[in-house]
Amino acid sequence: MSDQNKSFRERIAGWSEASNRIGLPRKLHTSYQVFWNLLLLLLIFIVIGAAFAGGVGAGYFASLVKDEEVHSQESLEQNIYNYTETSDLYFANDVYLGKIRTDLERDEVALEDVSPLLIDAVIATEDEYFMEHDGVVPKAIMRAIFQEVTNAANQTGGSTLTQQLIKNQVLTNEVSFDRKAKEILLALRVERFFEKDEILEAYLNVADMGRNASGRNIAGVQTAAMGLFGVNASELTLPQAAFIAGLPQAPFGYTPFTNGGELKEDAGLQPGRERKNEVLSRMLRDGSITQEEHDEAVAYDLTQDFVEPSSGALERYPYVTEELERRAQDILMYMLAEKDGYSEAQVDASQTLFEKYAVLAARDMRQNGYQIHSTIDKEVYDKMEEVKNNYTRFDVEREGEEWDAEEGRFVPIMEQEQVGTVLMENATGKIISFTGGRDHERNSINHATMSYRSSGSTIKPLAVYAPAVEYGLIGAGSPLADVAFTGPGGWQPANYVVGREYGLIPARTALAASHNLSAARLYGRMLQSGYTPGEFLEVIDPQGIEDVEYSYPAFSLGGMEKGITVEENVSAYAAIANYGQYNEPYMIEKIIDRDGNVVFEHESESKEMFSPAASYVTLDMMRDTLTSIGSGRTAPGYLNFSTDWAGKSGTSQETRDNWFIASNPEVTFGLWLGYDTPKTLRDQSSVRAINLWAFMMNGVNEIRTDLIDPEYSFQQPEGVVSRSFCTFTGLPAGQACSAAGLVTSDLFTTAWSPSGEEAGLETSKYVTRNGQRYIALDSTPDEFSSTGAILSPDFAETMLYPYGGDASKLFPENNSFFDNMLVADNTLNDDGSNPSPVTASVSGTTLSWTNSGSGDVIGYRIYSGSRVVTISQFDDDNSTTLPAGTYEVVAVDVAGKESARSNEVRIGAEPDPEPAEPEENNNGNSGNAGNGNGSGNGNGNGNGGGSTPPAEEDPPAEEEPPAEEEPPAEEEPPAEEEPPAEEEPPADEDPEEPGEGDEA
Repeated sequence: MSDQNKSFRERIAGWSEASNRIGLPRKLHTSYQVFWNLLLLLLIFIVIGAAFAGGVGAGYFASLVKDEEVHSQESLEQNIYNYTETSDLYFANDVYLGKIRTDLERDEVALEDVSPLLIDAVIATEDEYFMEHDGVVPKAIMRAIFQEVTNAANQTGGSTLTQQLIKNQVLTNEVSFDRKAKEILLALRVERFFEKDEILEAYLNVADMGRNASGRNIAGVQTAAMGLFGVNASELTLPQAAFIAGLPQAPFGYTPFTNGGELKEDAGLQPGRERKNEVLSRMLRDGSITQEEHDEAVAYDLTQDFVEPSSGALERYPYVTEELERRAQDILMYMLAEKDGYSEAQVDASQTLFEKYAVLAARDMRQNGYQIHSTIDKEVYDKMEEVKNNYTRFDVEREGEEWDAEEGRFVPIMEQEQVGTVLMENATGKIISFTGGRDHERNSINHATMSYRSSGSTIKPLAVYAPAVEYGLIGAGSPLADVAFTGPGGWQPANYVVGREYGLIPARTALAASHNLSAARLYGRMLQSGYTPGEFLEVIDPQGIEDVEYSYPAFSLGGMEKGITVEENVSAYAAIANYGQYNEPYMIEKIIDRDGNVVFEHESESKEMFSPAASYVTLDMMRDTLTSIGSGRTAPGYLNFSTDWAGKSGTSQETRDNWFIASNPEVTFGLWLGYDTPKTLRDQSSVRAINLWAFMMNGVNEIRTDLIDPEYSFQQPEGVVSRSFCTFTGLPAGQACSAAGLVTSDLFTTAWSPSGEEAGLETSKYVTRNGQRYIALDSTPDEFSSTGAILSPDFAETMLYPYGGDASKLFPENNSFFDNMLVADNTLNDDGSNPSPVTASVSGTTLSWTNSGSGDVIGYRIYSGSRVVTISQFDDDNSTTLPAGTYEVVAVDVAGKESARSNEVRIGAEPDPEPAEPEENNNGNSGNAGNGNGSGNGNGNGNGGGSTPPAEEDPPAEEEPPAEEEPPAEEEPPAEEEPPAEEEPPADEDPEEPGEGDEA
């Protein structure tokens, strides 16, 4: 048996026998035997102990990881690469806005886009054996355990980059042997499944890096490079690379920026400098850099490379950032739900589903590095903000209230007068810009998209006039009754000038001047006739309006429980400007994932809200809003350009909201003004709303003339015609209308335009008593009657439907066109008796008399032997100036009957008696005959032989009517053409009708 094959014990025994042969003392031999036995026992105990310890250790390790699932390569890959990447926001045309709000900002970077200097620095600092180990370094672990047990002051740590990756992406930050054991196990599996460069790339993207110059928490070397030095990770210098490599050990201790984004004081920067120098020393030790490079990097003043503190997207564009985040989250929510088999309607109908996918979408948006591209034009938005911030006519701050969640109640605050605007492209629904409010730091409510307010009269084109045109009930010039009424529940709307009624006026005037009575009547007419005008607004699906509200008459004037947003209101006007085609408003153009795939892109889908013909007729009516008769007549004076605008103003109940919305062929721009806690606006608020609207349009026109001042106008589509008609009846003009000068022409749809014969208006005689006009009888003397147009009772009833009212109010006041018109049932009945006589008196050359007591008297005749003058009853003066003579007065009734003559009175002195004639035979008969004729004429009806007036009297006065019968020279023009000056508010006052916001 060779020595090599001998056992360790045999070899030891052979060595003992040899010792005996050479004569070693027995005592020594005995001692050796004892030593050997003890050594053998010790070795046995060591082996047994080691085996026991190993078994215990292995058993303990197994017990720590026994519940850990065995991760497949796929699951590990999903966990490791599932690091959050912050999504980016963009203005229109790919103009970068900034990052969305998140607790941690991170930008992914590929390993080939990272500077080799940074890679060397990270490996030298965090894991010098990275390229050699299989996930763990045993001696490093033992060293870390020893340092932990001895509580060493300088603890180097035992985790490799692989272990740190596992800790960040798979496990928690818990400090325990249990987690450490799982970390080791998983690190070994990761090294088995992944290449070193894959592991390194993942680590470089997940490592915590402190804060950037905006004060936001950051992770990943690309985010750190941009956030600290303003360069990409591939462009880092050696000092910069060393600084970033040192951050993960204590990110917030070494970061140069505070949580407010300010650069730390020098003392606060010192730990970062020292850590950078330590990294450089390790790079020098492992040969990554030379001594010269090391020394230069240590001496370099890195503070000069730090970027200036900057604000993020939220600080610079808070309203835009929050709105884009909200809309993007909604899009992603429905996309995620759809992947799981749920429709948008199902998500909306289920609170559970909605909340679930809202949370998932928020997480998805903040972690998956989307590029969210919007429609907001940065230049336009900036210009509108500039105009808003420089506007000096906002009302003062006033007391309001807001909900305090901590106290569980509303608390008083001082509120600014707020503004919300939306600029929208008509053809697509694209929101080009908006104004969210005055000051986001004080009030973060987006008043353009999230604030629900009463629409005031801006609802009239949408719910009243366009539907009525669509239904074929009116054309642009159709007459509407602006007459007071009492509606359901005692509702009594009023015009801006309370108590003022404008009678029958053209629809375009009623809309442009924003008269309430005519709009409310037209809406009530549609409701009572079975129409459903609310169906058109349902196309835009306003979220703040319940379906039942469309059935309330007050809805026609803006009576709403919750209200409508500026975005919704503008989108409806944009539909009319787009010839009736509604496009849902949108602000997100597309969303691109981190791999460059377009996961969402907006596609406009049109719905017909109104027909092109009805839309154009309504647009043409709204053009008048910006003319001299319209409630928006001040707008052209503020604009520094001229284009084809069609719009409407709006004022809610008690002037708590003011609106102005107008469209040109390209865009629609709407503005709302008010307080969050509704209160009456002051300082000519409606004019201020129009004023600010115009200033913003002037500003935007400086940079986007193509949008604000296009070179073309609205074009009349097929289905629209111009027809002549009687402005009073809305029907083809007949003889009576033509004679009254009431023929005009205007736009109608071919579906309904004036046709047939004129009905309801005919020529007739009338008389006037006490200022009221009545139809003359066949026997009424011509001298007491005038020729005019008579309105039939049936037509009057139709015009006043469904609420009724005073038919005499159908004739516009202060309008000479309607002076000779009356309703056919205005009759003055003959009482069957002669009128009661009057009493005459004289003062100088003035003859006066009392009124007859009869109720059917229409005037008076004055006799001086025969008739000399006719006085109509409406002359309340009951007096006239006459030449010298003897007079008597009689009353005349509607049937032509006269009263007995009054007492005889004389003006002037009695005439001298004539010389006596020589007496002749048989002349008595002649004298008697003369006396008889005179007496007969005086007592009869003036038909006797003594009809020649005395030679010395003046010609009859009826040949030249008294001056007081002429209409006053200063008579006001027609109400629908130009409201009376004394009734019109000053040019800079609110011309808008009050809404009925509390009446619904």
